[in-house]
Amino acid sequence: MASQLPPFPRVVFTVLEPISLLAGFFPAVLLPDWFIGEQLPSAASASATSAATMTANSRVVAQQLGNCYGLAFLVAVAVLYSTTEIKVVRNYLIALWIADIGHVAITYLALGHDRAVDVGAWNPMTWGNIGATLFLFLTRTAYLPGLFGPDRSPSGLEKEKKKNKTI
Repeated sequence: MASQLPPFPRVVFTVLEPISLLAGFFPAVLLPDWFIGEQLPSAASASATSAATMTANSRVVAQQLGNCYGLAFLVAVAVLYSTTEIKVVRNYLIALWIADIGHVAITYLALGHDRAVDVGAWNPMTWGNIGATLFLFLTRTAYLPGLFGPDRSPSGLEKEKKKNKTI
């Protein structure tokens, strides 16, 4: 399926987004105390957050979130690399578009307006939660109405493969 997408969204959705999901999975599962401490930028260093202040409950929530990132990675790979039905891919991307809104909104509410718009004070986690998610959201917003050009049909791909074999 990935070959049916226009080039830019193909790279974003089949390469960059799965990598970003793994970038959320590993630290949440393997380093939950660090992951929790980095969720919101603060005046104090996140590394100053004591592991003693982290509860077993918060660690489980962080690791379960990491597990969700891992699941999202597996679903992305399964959908984007196994189906030839563009309708399935489009519906998948619409679901992610809606989830992007929730992801940014939850982060915005946790930060509060002043910290959310203070881009200079964002830490790498905030850049991922807001910056990267907005990039994915805007890419989906442009892809869905066809602003990157039309998807290629499976029959068009077959013609191209035959053409390349004869050259």
